Amino acid sequence: MFFYLIRRVLYAIPIALAVGFVCFMLVQIAPGDPINAIVPPDAPQELVDQVKRDYGLDQPLPVQFGLWLMKVVQGDLGRSLATGRPVWSDLSSAIGNTLLLAAAASLIGFIIGSVLGGLAGTFRGTWIDKLAVTSAVAGVSIPHYWLGMVLVVIFSVQLNWLPAMGAGPGGSADWAWDWEHLQHLVLPAVTLSVIPMGIVTRTVRGIVAEIMNQEFVTALRGKGLTRWGVFLHVVKNAAPNVLAVMGLQLGYLMGGSILVETVFSWPGTGLLLNSAIFQRDLPILQGTILVLAMFFVALNLFVDLVQTALDPRIKRA
Repeated sequence: MFFYLIRRVLYAIPIALAVGFVCFMLVQIAPGDPINAIVPPDAPQELVDQVKRDYGLDQPLPVQFGLWLMKVVQGDLGRSLATGRPVWSDLSSAIGNTLLLAAAASLIGFIIGSVLGGLAGTFRGTWIDKLAVTSAVAGVSIPHYWLGMVLVVIFSVQLNWLPAMGAGPGGSADWAWDWEHLQHLVLPAVTLSVIPMGIVTRTVRGIVAEIMNQEFVTALRGKGLTRWGVFLHVVKNAAPNVLAVMGLQLGYLMGGSILVETVFSWPGTGLLLNSAIFQRDLPILQGTILVLAMFFVALNLFVDLVQTALDPRIKRA
């Protein structure tokens, strides 16, 4: 296990460097001039040149990337072009809010998807199976932003049951564990959970259906094992693959919640990226994308280790 961990960490290092390079280049080749976010359009050329020198934007791209990478390794993501504040000060609270939203959506999707998938795999060909498959297809097909707007219209505008904007009362960006703040989490979490719910449902259904047809399940039933005992064996065999899928979905939700966060004005990385794109704020864009990508790499590593701990076949391999 120790040598497997070392090998996986070594594999993650070049991946992290490649991700950092892609993040830097994607932002650089985007249209527009980031200097426009700092100086007015009628600024003299001397001022524009001075600002470029101050931010290092007058250097060749390889030099800019090297300087940026050296600062990132030291924990310095730069300063925002629009506000002048350190990127990490804006990013730290946004990451916490996005992680909270993604974790809540993943939990909802995992619970509902596991129940629907387990029932569909156990009762294949019945109305339960058809209902679960239909729900899964609908979950992965409905656009996030459209579902979010529909939920806002129904539960916020018409019924006035749940708030529609912000992470707290009055559109606050600060989070607290009380009922007022939890109400703000419900609609965006439900909206964001439909895709992982659909994916987990289809994954669990396929895995359970395959396991139920294996010979060891028939042998367990032949030995007189109860339905609950057979179910525990099926869950143990299905858990590694299901956890891997759910872990990856958490990573996708961390990086793919920009539209949902914009609809609900949720103060996370998605809303931060949205404002940075319109302001052409390169340090915010680069820092946010890099942190989200590194989180996904670390999550992949964690999922691999959990799979190895749960599945003896991976250990032997």
